Amino acid sequence: MTAIRSRITDNIVYFARTLRKAGVPVGPASVVDAVQAVEVSGIGNRDDLYWTLHAVFVRKREHRILFDEAFRVYWQSRGLIEKMLAILSPVAPPRGAPEKPKAGQTRVAQAFQANKERVAEETRPEIEVDAKFTVSGKELLQSKDFAQMTAEEINDAKKALASMALTMDKIRLRRLVPAHSGKVDPRRTLRASMRAGGDIIDLKFRQPAEKRPPLVALCDISGSMSQYSRLLLHFLHAVTAERRDVHTFLFGTRLSNVTRQLRMKDPDEALEACSEGVQDWSGGTRIASALHDFNRHWSRRVLSGKPTVLLITDGLERDSDEDLAREMDRLHRSCRRLIWLNPLLRFEGFEAKAKGIRAMLPHVDEFRAVHSLEAVADLVSALTGKQSDSKSANPKSWLKRQS
Repeated sequence: MTAIRSRITDNIVYFARTLRKAGVPVGPASVVDAVQAVEVSGIGNRDDLYWTLHAVFVRKREHRILFDEAFRVYWQSRGLIEKMLAILSPVAPPRGAPEKPKAGQTRVAQAFQANKERVAEETRPEIEVDAKFTVSGKELLQSKDFAQMTAEEINDAKKALASMALTMDKIRLRRLVPAHSGKVDPRRTLRASMRAGGDIIDLKFRQPAEKRPPLVALCDISGSMSQYSRLLLHFLHAVTAERRDVHTFLFGTRLSNVTRQLRMKDPDEALEACSEGVQDWSGGTRIASALHDFNRHWSRRVLSGKPTVLLITDGLERDSDEDLAREMDRLHRSCRRLIWLNPLLRFEGFEAKAKGIRAMLPHVDEFRAVHSLEAVADLVSALTGKQSDSKSANPKSWLKRQS
């Protein structure tokens, strides 16, 4: 009986470690509670074990997906050892259509791999390496193009994009609020004096209120932009999780509002919902038509409060240049700041010769690259008010080169 209890305890501990690696906050106290709950309730069948552990480990709605996927992989009816051997050994590909990946499946698989590497690391002999003349992999990842990254590097890039802080620069409002210094507030000063009987005059001050401007993102999801758009959606998901005044639109041949999908807590679930709600992913692009749809139906709803607009596209347009210039001008007049993010700037010999690009450049405030983590970090610095020394930030310089 003691041996059986020890095996159950070990399995629950390893299962909790897998959940923690996948992103579910499971502490030692929860592991102890789970072991006691299983001992009290007993293991009658698979469902009893599922809901017993679910009641202890799952405390938020967004953790259900990760728990369900981890439980499905870890506690199969065939047994834990057979399942681990099936995961770590190569298997033949299925003959039928591949099953659509579930939300949270990637992180659960990475958690199993992390546990495997941890066990191997404990038994591996310690080797000292002199790294004086080596280059940091993190530094190489910062400047590497998104389109040239491996699957492992893309996962690291997603984590880096999700951790980037975006404390937007504040704008001054016309409304005045109480302050410790500034202009004298006669009304509050008189009220404070009347409370003291008029003998003491305690000066009260006021100053203009400040707030962070809203952020609106218009992201191109055509075939030439899909690799960059998917990674940038992780960045926009992290920004949306911290702030409520963020609106995201995707466009290819049509415009789609994915703001509600990106507000989901789990990033895998959010991006899966975006993919299901968009029908023109990796297709053609019609920038002028998408901007016309946005200016006509959405500008008055989301462009209030002097927002900053991020236009993420390569500028390769099929519509006429006159329509594109007109819609860009209308968008520029409706926002406080229009920033164009173009991955084509990754090429050193890039020149603004395309008619679509030349039609858009006069109506943007900044022209920046968005092909790497370093470029996104440069964008974050610009949004926080710290202007960088990037030569591509000024769109007028690109127009002068072709004049």
